[in-house]
Amino acid sequence: MIPNPNAPDEYKYETDYRKIPRKYLNPKIPQGRGKIKWQAFATLPQQFEILEQIIKDQNKIEKSLLTHDSLDNLDQIFQIKIQNDELCTISYWEDGNISKYTGKILKKDEISNTFSFSDTNNNIYNLNNANVCSIT
Repeated sequence: MIPNPNAPDEYKYETDYRKIPRKYLNPKIPQGRGKIKWQAFATLPQQFEILEQIIKDQNKIEKSLLTHDSLDNLDQIFQIKIQNDELCTISYWEDGNISKYTGKILKKDEISNTFSFSDTNNNIYNLNNANVCSIT
């Protein structure tokens, strides 16, 4: 059985109708709707906000768990940087993202497990020790 008996030889045995010019196809078959522009997916403001939050949440990372050796090593580097009043770069986990701060450690508060940090622009931050990933 020949799928397209009225078409030229090159299209007679073609089974994919998209490759056959329209003039050789059966005129009783409707053409279809063609390209239709759909509305954007996030049509409601609330829906847009929820989708935006989901996209942000996908990029978040979990807080890294440090071993006791790593924590001891960080504490030693902490003490050296405070004693020598050296510039350091701290990788700090906050709200699912790793931030890097460059500056000097001003003081460490053992009771509240925090430390004060001054960056190169003299902005002072109070950061939590538990969220420090690395110090260089």
